[in-house]
Amino acid sequence: MTFQKIRIVTDSVCDISPELLAQWKIVVIPCYVSYHNQSFADDGVQLDRQAFYRALPTINPYPTTAAPSPDFAADFLRRALEGYDHVIGVHVPAALSSTFANIRAAAAQIDASRFTLIDSQTLTMGLGMQVLIAAEVATATGSVQAVVETLEKVRKHQKLYAALYSLDALRRSGRVNSFISSVGALLQIKPIIEVRDSQVHPIKRIRTFSKAIDHLYELVAAQAPLDRLVVLHIQNLDGARAFLDRLGDIAPPDTPIVEVGPTLGTHIGIGSLGATTLSRNWKV
Repeated sequence: MTFQKIRIVTDSVCDISPELLAQWKIVVIPCYVSYHNQSFADDGVQLDRQAFYRALPTINPYPTTAAPSPDFAADFLRRALEGYDHVIGVHVPAALSSTFANIRAAAAQIDASRFTLIDSQTLTMGLGMQVLIAAEVATATGSVQAVVETLEKVRKHQKLYAALYSLDALRRSGRVNSFISSVGALLQIKPIIEVRDSQVHPIKRIRTFSKAIDHLYELVAAQAPLDRLVVLHIQNLDGARAFLDRLGDIAPPDTPIVEVGPTLGTHIGIGSLGATTLSRNWKV
């Protein structure tokens, strides 16, 4: 089998750190966040994430998010191909965003035979974890098939859970029925959600955030032993650190804490905590 030089491409929902993106030469196609009659690429440059989150509770009308256009994505794909034989794109689920379809259209503009696009079926660092593993396998094997087969195994053993601090962001973004959201706010319900098979599933409704974190701990612990873990938060670094400390030996060494970016964070809301896990069983 011929060894190919493979480049990995993703989108800004991945939430991978700039350091890891640079290490693996991963190309990120940014999505957009729009507010105050302007659209900003969620690339950490046009959109200052910390300033955005500080302002988010008072922004009116509430921000909206948008996929990159095919023409915009095509520019990134052309650059990604330079010096490489093939590009593998790992992206936000097609069922949740038009990003995947637009990037597929962009690849068709160039040369579809040189692109392999994979629907991650998950979000934030669930997607990011797949992207990083794809980069590792691509570098080690030079095989598109090996990358595709590896990510199929990863998806079977990967979980993504989040405890939402409030339903207000979902209500304001229009992503949930307003009546359900208003009832949740009235009763101070703190839902636990799971992202599974390209869908967001509410799996438990809890009355206090501290009890929601207790349940989040149980969900993560149930996946042990873990090969990889990422603790997630939105403007709740202290809570994320406390949660990681609580996990103790369940957490693999050097487990990162990652803040969810504005593309997704706009809809999830400030204060939320989550985790994405990968069981050691994926290698069996």
